[in-house]
Formats: sequence, C-alpha cells, structure tokens
Amino acid sequence: MLSVALVGGLHADARTAAVERLLATVPGSVALHHDLTAAAEKGTVVRTVRDATGVLSTDETPLVDDCACCALREDLVPELERLADAGLTRLAVVELWDSVEPKAMAEVITAAGLTVGSVITAVDTALLLPCLGNGDDLADAGLAAAPTDRRTVADTWARQLEYAPVLAVVDGPEADDEDRALLAQLHPTALRVPLPDGDLAAAALAGFDVEAAAAAQHPACALLPQDADAHGVTTYVWRRRRPFHPERLYAALEDLCCAAARSRGRFWLADRPDTLLAWDAAGGALCVEPSGPWLASLPDAAWEMVPPVRRAAAALDWDPEHGDRCQHLVFTSPGLDREGLAELLDSCLLTDAEYAAGRAAWQRLPSGFDTLLEV
Repeated sequence: MLSVALVGGLHADARTAAVERLLATVPGSVALHHDLTAAAEKGTVVRTVRDATGVLSTDETPLVDDCACCALREDLVPELERLADAGLTRLAVVELWDSVEPKAMAEVITAAGLTVGSVITAVDTALLLPCLGNGDDLADAGLAAAPTDRRTVADTWARQLEYAPVLAVVDGPEADDEDRALLAQLHPTALRVPLPDGDLAAAALAGFDVEAAAAAQHPACALLPQDADAHGVTTYVWRRRRPFHPERLYAALEDLCCAAARSRGRFWLADRPDTLLAWDAAGGALCVEPSGPWLASLPDAAWEMVPPVRRAAAALDWDPEHGDRCQHLVFTSPGLDREGLAELLDSCLLTDAEYAAGRAAWQRLPSGFDTLLEV
C-alpha cells in the first residue's frame, strides 16, 4: 500500500536534504514537487517526479482560479492515485513548495482515501529565529501562493513548524544553544530527527492522524507548550480566569505582540463572554479570531455535537463560576521579560470593581475589538 509523507517548510536546503535522505533510505520511494515560482507570471505550475537515481518526469499544469495551491491540489491527488494503482511505489514523498502549509495538503490527501504516513517539517536551526521574526508579507518575499495571499513569513513558518509531529533538523555550525532551546520550546512534543544521517525513514512511515493533528492545533484544546527556561530562551504560560477589559487589552496589543517571538493561546473578553477568541502572534503581527463558543455558553444538549477531545479538554479545566472560559496565553522568546509581561497582562483584566459590577455591566464596556474582529 502506498504511504505518503509530506515534507514542508520555508528552509529549502533543509527540505531538500530531508527528501534526499528519504529517497536514499526507503526502497521504492519517489518524490513529487510542485514548483510555484513562475505561477503568477506564466499561469502554470511545474511538477517534477524523481527517485534516488534522478528525475523521472517533468510536467506543467495550469493554474486553477488563479490559485497555485488549488492547482497543486488538483494535480497532486491524481498523480498519487496513479502511483498507488501501479503498485510499484512504497513511499511517495511530497515535497511542498516553500510557503505551502501541510495541514491543508494532509487533509486533501486523506479525504481522497490515501494514507498519510507522516508530516515532516525541515528546519535549519540557525534560520529558525530569523524566519519567526520576519513580519514581511509572503508576496514581498516572492513566496505568495496566490495574488490574494496575505500571510506573512513568520506566521506561515510558525504553522508549518507546529503542525508537524516530526522535525527534520539541520544543525549547522551557525546554530547555537539558544537556537536549539528555541526549537525545543516552540514544539516540545515533536520528534526531532537530525540530518543528514538520522533515521527519517521510520518517522516517515509511522502513521499520521489528521483529525488528532487538527485538534492539537484548535485554540480550544491546543497542546500548548509548558513553562521553560534554558540558554536564554523562556516560555511563559500566563493563565487567569477573570475576563479582559476589551479597551485596555486592545491598547496593549502592540506591546504584547512585540514582547515575544511567538505567542498563542485562547482568551475571553468581558463584553463577549460567550466567544472563545484565538490568539496567534509571530513576527510582531497578531491574528485574533473567533473560534466558536465556550462550552459553558452552550445548552447541555449541544454538547453531544462537540468533538470528544474538546469536551475532555473543557472538563479537565472546568471552573465552577466560568466553566471553560479562561485566559491561556503562551509566550516564547529569547530574552523574554516574564515579570513585565505578567504585569502588563494583569493590568488588562477587569479590576475588582469592574468584575463585581457583573455581566450586564460588562456588556456595556467600550469595545476596542470591533474593527479587529470585523464585527
């Protein structure tokens, strides 16, 4: 049976090294790569198929709705199905183009009835912090996957890194202990396989659960890092129950975004007590999005429609007064000012008097988030 391994990441040389390692160590493996570099100019995507001996074929496929990633999806699945039907390939290594995120590709491949053996992000340790701190738009870096692509280098890299259960790591002489500590704290549960000589083959064939991976990224039950401090890199977990004052939090957003190379989590605002809000910041830019209701705001009958992993996460952290509503934000960075960050966050919560006024009064608080949340 054909197994598919996705290899992605913005670090192209590390990605190539990971693919070459798999082709060299897994008999009957081929690699597929869709180059989107000329998609905007020529309207085509170039697909290359190769094995350990060299290039087997090169073809072009047209853009779909002016979207390079759409063209990739439309072309990739039939090619994988052809390989599966031929029965000669054990492992199809899909080398994703620089800014393509693995989550969507893994879900497309699984929906087609194919088996994803693993998702691997290739990392050059010395380039970790520069990418994470790069707030440039992908378009400005020549990496946009579509004319409408508004992602940044930093947030794209963060998602590529954190989604994958396996990291193929190039640890060259330019990397230092701070870089290694940052990688370990950003994704502490990942299997890190050193390149060029690590056993990447076993990891590529280990199996991958798309639903579990999606749940691990969902703001309501994400497996966020724990407190850590090593080699000048700190991860600070800030948890509170009291809601934020919307206007004071909005006023502090710029300082909070710049306080850490990476921050993420979930939070709630006093004037939106039923809405779970996701916090996702990298490269000095913040994305705040509604992620559905807090379970405490739902009638009991609606709980049956909630995935079990979400119900379990809520039950483990249930508060008698607020249910699963909480502030759970995690900040990771070299040189993090833990005390200053805690003081700033605490100052954004409701004061004792504001809290005692009750929910009816909370709803009348001035909201600074209407524009940000496009309400």
